[in-house]
Amino acid sequence: QVQLVESGGGSVQAGGSLRLSCVVSGITFSRSCVAWFRQAPGKERERVADIDRIGRSSYTESGKGRFTVSKDNAKNTLYLQMNSPRPEDTAMYYCAAESGGWGICTGQYVYWGQGTQVTVSS
Repeated sequence: QVQLVESGGGSVQAGGSLRLSCVVSGITFSRSCVAWFRQAPGKERERVADIDRIGRSSYTESGKGRFTVSKDNAKNTLYLQMNSPRPEDTAMYYCAAESGGWGICTGQYVYWGQGTQVTVSS
């Protein structure tokens, strides 16, 4: 059974910092394509950052410059370091993983966590 469990969300003031964690089980995490998404009320879910099978990271405009995605394969854990968050970063944050352990990452995430809420106040 595949499980993704996020933690680390909460309330933070703009300009502060927050680190989200996602513990993954049931798949070979070290070879997985994984990502962070977020969804704000009334908005569509959007990808924030991702890491491919060999550890290369990429960011959308939502996360570029202020967020850092990383993974610890020994702990089966994905992280999202949020620096200088803004009120517009307020959202439910989800981690996600693709199925399979080889080939290029496709962007088709089939495994999802339950989410962790981040609220940024001005």
